[in-house]
Amino acid sequence: MSPFSWDHFLAMGGYAAYVWPAYAVFFIVLVADYVSPALRRRRNLRELRGRIARQAVRQQRNPTSP
Repeated sequence: MSPFSWDHFLAMGGYAAYVWPAYAVFFIVLVADYVSPALRRRRNLRELRGRIARQAVRQQRNPTSP
């Protein structure tokens, strides 16, 4: 059995051009899947605050409407 070689490992038996981009795409999707809900939550909260603020302004202008 031959000793471990990083060069041989990184070459992936000649398939490195296919394997490493596949890993990169996988990790990019994994990070996007992790970050996306937090960004969506921030956007939804910002929109909700804006709606509440607009509703409060409307109620101050016309206090008789529900």
